[in-house]
Amino acid sequence: MGIDRSMLDEIGISNIEELFSDVPIGVRVDGLNLPNGLSEMEVVERIQSMLGSNLTTDDCPCFCGGGVYHHFIPSAVKTIISRSEFYTSYTPYQAEISQGILQALFEYQSFIAALTGMDAVNSSNYDGATALGEAATMCHRLNGKRKFLVPEAMSWEKKSVLRNYAWGPGIEIVEYAFDTSTGELSAEDLRSKMSEEISGVYIEVPNFLGVIDSQIASIREDIKDAALVVGVNPISLGILKPPGEYGADIVIGEGQVLGSPMNLGGPLLGIFATRQEHVRKMPGRVIGLTKDVEGERAFCMTLQTREQHIRRSKATSNICTNEALMAVAAATYLALVGRDGLRKIAEVNIGKARSLMKSVGELDGFVSPVFTGYHFNEFVMKPPIEPEGLNKHLLRKSIIGGLPLDKHVPRLGGHMLLATTEVHRREDHERFLRALAEVS
Repeated sequence: MGIDRSMLDEIGISNIEELFSDVPIGVRVDGLNLPNGLSEMEVVERIQSMLGSNLTTDDCPCFCGGGVYHHFIPSAVKTIISRSEFYTSYTPYQAEISQGILQALFEYQSFIAALTGMDAVNSSNYDGATALGEAATMCHRLNGKRKFLVPEAMSWEKKSVLRNYAWGPGIEIVEYAFDTSTGELSAEDLRSKMSEEISGVYIEVPNFLGVIDSQIASIREDIKDAALVVGVNPISLGILKPPGEYGADIVIGEGQVLGSPMNLGGPLLGIFATRQEHVRKMPGRVIGLTKDVEGERAFCMTLQTREQHIRRSKATSNICTNEALMAVAAATYLALVGRDGLRKIAEVNIGKARSLMKSVGELDGFVSPVFTGYHFNEFVMKPPIEPEGLNKHLLRKSIIGGLPLDKHVPRLGGHMLLATTEVHRREDHERFLRALAEVS
């Protein structure tokens, strides 16, 4: 198809090549070489054929965790969030016509506040990694200092996102070690790295190695005036003490476990909570409860820290969106399972992890658990062969294996992180153990 001369004249160029003048010749492609078009029926058949080669958690057990987990999701969650009022909602600028989504987000905030023991919760961030980045920059806003302490044993993707956030304001990321015996944080190393320049300290409970740190109650004293940021698995809070009770200034977490499927690693849900005195330094938006002109209960956006009508230089975050639908899913999930249900799920996860890591340790050549600390639903084990080779073997048995740790925690090269949840039956564990026994 030719280019209409009048179109070029309208935009003030003499030929089509001028549109691509900023693209170097060496990287240009001469045509897209696309195949001929297909009918809708043919496209569906082609996609289904491609997807048929995938191995999913519908087909086999998955023991891979490290941040995203396979949990059971009540069918009512999908039914509720599929309602058009929620499914198509983005930013409820007009409160008078957005009461449903505003109330749902208010309920989400209320649930997370109760779980974390914090005063204020935003109506979500993109994911746990960006929530950590926002927490680091918020610590800098709170006290003006430019060093942020994080655990050595942490997801490399999370560290990468954090460093991107820290680059702009010039925040230095400093790592502290873990105890090679217990898997808990090394309090001695943490104390040695504390100084007047530290803006905040990040700890995870449970941590990346699956260990529930027994020292969390004393952390507040160790870090003195620095802000304490606690990363949580929200399901673990069904049984663990809320971070607000041991001095957390900011609580973040990945909320995917609360009613969102694993998909292909997203969309996820960033949890972010803080104390009342810090709320105006918090990123994201906060939904509040108020009254309308007739004195009836109503909901509105109380704080908006990065929107079109706020000057960029005054914003507390460069992200002006959130994960509203995932937050509604989390609120729905928590409302359905309730306090007692969440506690039961947490207890089942601990019990299954304890059983599995004991059974793995009884296999010839396997070291499990590697650490003596208390575990939640994940644990580190050392197989007799390289983790990558083990995972290939497991895939041939239609089992999705664990997470190799060499990229995340170089000191743990040759080790693997395994996760188990309430969805795993005894038969799944037995099948997994039989497959492991074949390489021992």
